[in-house]
Amino acid sequence: MSRIDIQKTYKLYIGGKFPRTESGRYFSVKDKKGKLLANMCLASRKDFRNAMVIARKAQGPWAGATAMNKGQILYRIAEMLEGRKDQFITELVLQGSTKSQARKEVETSIDRLVYYAGWSDKYQQIFSAVNPVSSAHFNFSAPEPMGVVSVIAPEEQGLLGLVSVIAPIIVGGNTSIVLASRKFSLTAISFAEVLNSSDVPGGVVNILTGERDELIPHMASHMDVNAIAYCGSDADQIKLISELASNNIKRVVLYKKKDWSGAYGQSPYFIEKTLEIKTTWHPTKV
Repeated sequence: MSRIDIQKTYKLYIGGKFPRTESGRYFSVKDKKGKLLANMCLASRKDFRNAMVIARKAQGPWAGATAMNKGQILYRIAEMLEGRKDQFITELVLQGSTKSQARKEVETSIDRLVYYAGWSDKYQQIFSAVNPVSSAHFNFSAPEPMGVVSVIAPEEQGLLGLVSVIAPIIVGGNTSIVLASRKFSLTAISFAEVLNSSDVPGGVVNILTGERDELIPHMASHMDVNAIAYCGSDADQIKLISELASNNIKRVVLYKKKDWSGAYGQSPYFIEKTLEIKTTWHPTKV
């Protein structure tokens, strides 16, 4: 008997769940021959605000998790991605990558998660200090997460770019709301499924799909967002983000690189970009 294939439904990823966009809108994802691959949710301002509320609630408990626990969770993401490697290679090929490019991108993404898992309990030693002072005090500086970070993910390398930006943000104790690549949006939602089965607490990573021009103003202007990471080189978008972010002095992190596959695509200093340094004074004498 002939049967109808069950097509996958791609939704948003908010708070550890997969809701449809409240707007009811969608956009089509096609392969290089113009064949329809899937209909993706076109996220709205309301979707972003819903994700923002959940990310804020999740941030405190996530920041309070031990460094060892964060590292274990990132390693678990790498394990789950390894187990679904063939699926991601297939999806990247459907979206226009060659098979060799897709395999390299997936394997580098797995390695990058392991890299940041290893830094989870070590970056503090690089960015902390005991400061010399001329009074009877100890003066300590230590890194703390900024809070909630909006992320406009790279358009190219839809998996590797996504992993390379998200991993250092969350290993530092932040939560994130990510606008995924429009071109490689299938991969982003499939990666959300990996996150959902990898012990990542709901709300730590929230992934939206949609239009940059529509969502960037909300992601940059929301007063409860602590930082925004923008991947791209559009001068008008960078200018808009810088202007809107200044309203509550949120930090703006710019990544203009198009290729995340080399060693320059990973560094403990990427973790530092969404950290604040807290300084504490303590008297040496009572």
